[in-house]
Amino acid sequence: MSDIAHLSPRHEHVFLGAGHDESERRTWIVIALTAAMMVGEIVAGTLFGSMALVADGWHMSTHAAALAIAALAYRFARQHARDPRFTFGTGKLGDLAAFASALVLALVALFIGVESLLRLVQPVPIVFGQAIAVAVLGLAVNLVSAWLLGGGHGHDHNHDHGHHHHDDHGHHDRGHGHDHGHGHAAMKSDHNLRAAYLHVLADAFTSVLAIVALLGGSLVGWVWLDPAMGIVGALVIAQWSLGLLRSSGAVLLDAVPDRGLAATIGARIAAEGAEVADLHLWQVGPGHCCAIVSVVTAEPKPPAAYKALLADLPGLSHVTVEVNPAAAAV
Repeated sequence: MSDIAHLSPRHEHVFLGAGHDESERRTWIVIALTAAMMVGEIVAGTLFGSMALVADGWHMSTHAAALAIAALAYRFARQHARDPRFTFGTGKLGDLAAFASALVLALVALFIGVESLLRLVQPVPIVFGQAIAVAVLGLAVNLVSAWLLGGGHGHDHNHDHGHHHHDDHGHHDRGHGHDHGHGHAAMKSDHNLRAAYLHVLADAFTSVLAIVALLGGSLVGWVWLDPAMGIVGALVIAQWSLGLLRSSGAVLLDAVPDRGLAATIGARIAAEGAEVADLHLWQVGPGHCCAIVSVVTAEPKPPAAYKALLADLPGLSHVTVEVNPAAAAV
């Protein structure tokens, strides 16, 4: 039997984000920390009568579930990255998980807002000393978790182990998901990681508000400050949720991820005396975009010639070019 593998290399669509495995590992660690602190804050807040503390604890309970969604999304995307059922790989699964996490975040904000309003109307006695101690401990856990998901990725070393793939049908593939960049640049494109980070950040924010409210109630006697801070936290978290819904939803709807990149594609094609009659540009994974370019020109060149013009554009991982003679244009 003849071996044709070397004649037709496998055309893969692995568009996972930078540091995918590392992000998954850190997310599982944060889940363990969050679950442990969650129980402590809910129990302590209930015993000591602090709405802000109970709110922070319930934040952690829902965030633990959202973090689990993020971690499972990382695992599924990794395990099925080469599954042929997924036309462009599993890179967008993180955006689906982020969208779900954003909905959870919105529900959390609603819960906190309603409960805080009820506490404004019907105040309850608060044991300030114990409540402040638990809130400080919760803040410490949140800060460690935020560092693990964000600041802990403070190094950046790009090693592109992908390859360029061309075929006779106008396809160009490069950089198959082995870019090991980390940090805030990775979080910007990885909505799943950003969702996990925002959940932890929301916990940290409500912990700070709880501490401020409890100190105000303890030192000045402003008991109303506790539920008031809960309302402030709810509004801020709702705004974060809306932003995450918009960004992850745009990816799920295949919105143009980078207008500057689209303009650059058009400009480079035009420089060759051709015109882009149709351009489809969408994101298929963190840091990975696909493009389908329909070129119309009076002097047609092979698709490979136009693909070569775009080969060095960062983030453009998969390109299909269609060339049409100008006379055939409608």
